[in-house]
Amino acid sequence: MRISDKKAVFFDLDHTLWDFEKNSALAFETILTKHNVGVDISAFLEHYVPINLKYWKLYRDGKITQQELRYGRFKDAFDILGFTINNNLIDVLSDDYIKHLPMYNYLYEGAVDILEYLKPKYSLHIITNGFHEVQDGKLKNSNIHHYFETVTNSELAGCKKPHPDIFEYALKAANAQKHTSIMIGDCIEADVQGALDYGLDAIYFNEFNKQVHTSVKQINHLLDIKNLL
Repeated sequence: MRISDKKAVFFDLDHTLWDFEKNSALAFETILTKHNVGVDISAFLEHYVPINLKYWKLYRDGKITQQELRYGRFKDAFDILGFTINNNLIDVLSDDYIKHLPMYNYLYEGAVDILEYLKPKYSLHIITNGFHEVQDGKLKNSNIHHYFETVTNSELAGCKKPHPDIFEYALKAANAQKHTSIMIGDCIEADVQGALDYGLDAIYFNEFNKQVHTSVKQINHLLDIKNLL
């Protein structure tokens, strides 16, 4: 069923438009090779990916700092592999990873097509928990920054999704009304439930077809948005 009353569409960035896992893997391949870290990259990523998600949840919930996030996800992955590495090198790798990550520009299939479809009909915006400098680089290097009128990040808003204040901040920045706006993202907790709890309509980008309540609007491919908006 089409949603007919919307004027503003708010997107999450990582894992929704910007292919985080693919770009992250390329960044790791670059920095681990550059610093001669002798681990099997695929084995490292196998452990790092779920660890990173765990650390982001802790960060989102305000239980760890940005620095603890950046250090801990590396340290835990190396520890599981039984790879001995000193703290200074972990800090160097962490910084280098953040510098290299935005350089890669793979987007999800259909991302540009759906933005082209939506742009004439709606004002488009980003709400991200990512860090300003990194997210700005991702948008520019993947050449999608021009689609968005505003970009709200957790540093600007002073809080992270799913906190209602970040949605409030984003709507004010966009000069948008809650009842004529909608949020689209891949995280059921931060993007979807966070928006719904705030009173903002939401669409779940359910890439892996996870079981969710039938009341949740969802898509499995970005182009499926055309069936709703």
